Amino acid sequence: MKTMFNTLSFLLVSCTLIFAQEGNKLPFEISGFVDGYYQYNFNEQGFATSFTDAHNSFTLGMANVVLSKEGKVGFVADLAVGPRALAANGAFEDPTLSVIKQLYVTYSPSDAVTFTFGNFSTFVGYELIDSPGNVNYSTSYLFSNGPFYHTGLKADFALGENFGAMLGVFNDTDAKFDEVGGKHFGAQLSAEVGGLSAYLNFITGVEEKIDEENLNEYEIDLTATYEFSDKFMLGLNAANYATGLDGENMGGFAGAALYATIGLSETAAIGLRAEQFVPTDGDKATDDIGVTALTASGNISVGNLMFIPEFRVDLASDDLFLDAEGTAKDMQAGFILAAVYSF
Repeated sequence: MKTMFNTLSFLLVSCTLIFAQEGNKLPFEISGFVDGYYQYNFNEQGFATSFTDAHNSFTLGMANVVLSKEGKVGFVADLAVGPRALAANGAFEDPTLSVIKQLYVTYSPSDAVTFTFGNFSTFVGYELIDSPGNVNYSTSYLFSNGPFYHTGLKADFALGENFGAMLGVFNDTDAKFDEVGGKHFGAQLSAEVGGLSAYLNFITGVEEKIDEENLNEYEIDLTATYEFSDKFMLGLNAANYATGLDGENMGGFAGAALYATIGLSETAAIGLRAEQFVPTDGDKATDDIGVTALTASGNISVGNLMFIPEFRVDLASDDLFLDAEGTAKDMQAGFILAAVYSF
């Protein structure tokens, strides 16, 4: 299978070069990015959230190439390799599946309806797997504990000029196949009014089977951004996640994150994030294990290259974080320097 994937990659590159040499326009768009980072964490451990788990190390992120075509009938083939891709996409016995981050087709019978079938990134949450889509390089606890992708079918509806809706049915969350059995169902309502964009998301389904009983999961999630100007934007992500077994609440999490993007010039900006994340036990929040995470990131552009210097502090109401000697602490702090090249 690895040989097959290499052969397909060779054919793809060859076809692209042929089109370029003949002066013809490619029948699809090509985009992507590469990234990496260095982190120094004063606990000598990586952060507990996704993708930044290496301390005092120059670390590879992701190399990503996206082939896409828009129109009445379209497609996206989103291929990625690297530690960030593997953490987001999972490891499979078939290495081809580990490379596929997204792979789907779209069909729009009218301007009001678009069907999407295949493997696609989640509609839940504020942040993205792809680092160019975030103002902070490290990710939030809400992102890290939420879904990354879905495999299934969804339909997006335009409800007038400023409103929309989505309905979907999916396999297991973050899975290419439906191994647990039973489908997940998702829905979204969206609105864009003036500088405000808001999305209300819901997803539910069977997470796993325990003694032949279904452990169901439920998540409701709100994301919103308000652009005051091209130099200043505020964002919000609030979510509540719960699991239930035979009608009994088995716990989950709740949290909220506030974002601010401040443009300093055409090539520089500051991204701020303040998050409160609390695991829940049954119907009540567990007050002794909440986390407050504060992040400040610079975005400095040099052409297609962006440097992201970042400082982050996570404060816990109990000793949740470990240092290199295994000692529990109620705080972790660190500095990250990331580089992201987009094309």
